[in-house]
Amino acid sequence: MTKKRIHLIAIGGSVMHNLAIALAKKGYQVTGSDDMITEPSRSRLMQHHLLPTTEGWNVNNIHADLDVVILGMHAKADNPELLKAQKMGIPIYSYPAYIYEQSKDKLRVVIGGSHGKTTITAMIIHVLNYHGKNFDYLVGAQLDGFDTMVKLTEDAPWIIIEGDEYLASPIDQRPKFHLYKADIAVLSGIAWDHINVFPTFETYKEQFVLFLETIKPRGTLIYCNEDTELKRIVDGDLNNLIKIPYQIPDHQIESGITKLIVNKRKIPLQIFGDHNLLNLTAAKFVCTALGLQEENFYEAIQSFKGAAKRLELLGKNEHVVIFKDFAHSPSKVRATIHAVKTQYINKKLISVLELHTFSSLNETFLTQYAGTMDEADQVIIFCNEATLSHKGAKKIDLLAMNKFFRNLELEYFSSPDNLEKYLSSLNYENKVLLLMSSGNFGNMNLLTLKDKILSKY
Repeated sequence: MTKKRIHLIAIGGSVMHNLAIALAKKGYQVTGSDDMITEPSRSRLMQHHLLPTTEGWNVNNIHADLDVVILGMHAKADNPELLKAQKMGIPIYSYPAYIYEQSKDKLRVVIGGSHGKTTITAMIIHVLNYHGKNFDYLVGAQLDGFDTMVKLTEDAPWIIIEGDEYLASPIDQRPKFHLYKADIAVLSGIAWDHINVFPTFETYKEQFVLFLETIKPRGTLIYCNEDTELKRIVDGDLNNLIKIPYQIPDHQIESGITKLIVNKRKIPLQIFGDHNLLNLTAAKFVCTALGLQEENFYEAIQSFKGAAKRLELLGKNEHVVIFKDFAHSPSKVRATIHAVKTQYINKKLISVLELHTFSSLNETFLTQYAGTMDEADQVIIFCNEATLSHKGAKKIDLLAMNKFFRNLELEYFSSPDNLEKYLSSLNYENKVLLLMSSGNFGNMNLLTLKDKILSKY
């Protein structure tokens, strides 16, 4: 059989470049284009001989020999390559639509929810891989021990998919997770996000109601029973779904180590926090639905260290512990701070949050952060002036931040240099430093900062 010839418009995206690599590994003829390709996409595409020779869009990339065009979200609806492909009648897919095409004959596990998607997916992948299972996957972060964030094969019977609720492509305005048609679905919770696409909580919540309708009849829904909004929408008959609620499992913390309590046995973990324990329980139910024994799940999960950037330990000694975390939405910020504060009850917590996303720079949405950082002993907010300018957002002053967070003692920085100098000057004796952002703190070198802090104590 002749392998398909595929062109990816906006190949430099996080998932798009991984998809390109996965398709090339499958034997397809893959090309791509983008107007900007940064690291690590550039090096990884180069390693697999998929890096475009020049940056930019070129209509000559689109020709009659192509079987498929995959359109990334970074491209615009008037992209010249896209317009030519449309004119020529070449099949055009968003990446989630093409993932579905690649997995129509597989059992599809889709992990959705406003938070925890990447971690739950990573946990499932870790456990299945530990036990040598054959499966495909799509996950939103690079995982230790895996070359790519996407794997597609002919023979794997299952695919594990992280189901994002953001839009599929510039010409397909459906949320990505609506396209996968899950056999087994997970919903971790609902907390308003993506205000630029879903301007009200009601419109955002509606996407999860619609997701439930995409689950295959008599499929399985695994959902967090501790989320009030989620419980409301899963009530009633949903395509005769098998509904499995989950909650925080029995556990205790001993000498800074969280341990599950299962049949009077203590199982030590390398992760911590209520949100991670909820994620773990969701992952367990998925694995058992796939036929794994609970005992095998607990054996494997003990070696799970977490997904990249999710409560990632940068460094520690007996005096100070330093974490970075992808948390940026209000619910994630609150959960992360609570997790760290609960795990390190005898240390003071310095929490630093970068406001970086479109939602978090919007004054309407900023009110959602009220009280989210109250458990921290010291609160620092960073909002890079360059980011505000780039996104066309209004400048926010200290008084406004005090109001939005309902915290009169928070400290506010808009210059990465000033923030780095301040963080370097603090006393970290018996402290935890928690750095939270979906950005990069204005290109601040966090490893250099970590080394500087640890060297003092």
